[in-house]
Amino acid sequence: MSETQPQGLSPQGLPAGERLRRFKAVPLRLLIPNLITLLALCLGLTAIRFAIEGAIEWAVSAIAAAAVLDGLDGRIARALKGTSRFGAELDSLADFVDFGVAPGIVLYLSGLDAMKSLGWLATLVFAIACALRLARFNVTLDGPELPAWRKNFFVGMPAPAGAVVGLLPVYLRFLLSPGGAEPRFVGLEIVYVLGVALLMASRVPHFSGKSIGRIRHDYVVPVLIGSAAALLLIVNFPIQSLIALSLAYLATIPFSIRQYARLQRENS
Repeated sequence: MSETQPQGLSPQGLPAGERLRRFKAVPLRLLIPNLITLLALCLGLTAIRFAIEGAIEWAVSAIAAAAVLDGLDGRIARALKGTSRFGAELDSLADFVDFGVAPGIVLYLSGLDAMKSLGWLATLVFAIACALRLARFNVTLDGPELPAWRKNFFVGMPAPAGAVVGLLPVYLRFLLSPGGAEPRFVGLEIVYVLGVALLMASRVPHFSGKSIGRIRHDYVVPVLIGSAAALLLIVNFPIQSLIALSLAYLATIPFSIRQYARLQRENS
């Protein structure tokens, strides 16, 4: 006697419509930003490998490339209307590895290890500050809608900026001691790394580049020329460019604090 399947049920005993919904195709526009995030994660993990093998310059390059991809994945997701909570959580997990763990290990293996446990403590504080910064950002995703002017600021130094700026001692060591001489200012480097960690974990406002989306027609050519010149400088003088970028970013912090305070007074 042959068995009969109840009408409307799949072989697994689920309603046919329910089974189809469970295996619904995912649009490609949702996958592309996540693939970019995973590529950035691979770069962060590769930076750790380079650091362990002593190729510090390659490790720095991998972290810088991960920072560029981190800036792209969110913009691409918004452009493709492919934002999702899954993508946001994946991005935060990747950011912790790329901009918390990897830079910390690079800092430690490139000079902070000369101070033994104190250097390792600074590395731990840096990674923990990055984790706290990312956790606070995730909480704000479920928080109340912020005023429009608040969206032009980050609360605390963003993790990618913290990684690039936090590696400033490594850049300076490459520039001043290209032969790989022993670091002479490890104590100052530890203080600097702890200061960057404090900025990440603090509530100090920083300018956000997320509002930069459209360029006026008469500024297109100058922006293209400036972008090409900046790219050529980074390719030909990577260490000097990273030093200039780090110092320029640090110089914007007082202006962001003043601008935030002014807007807060005007809108209170």
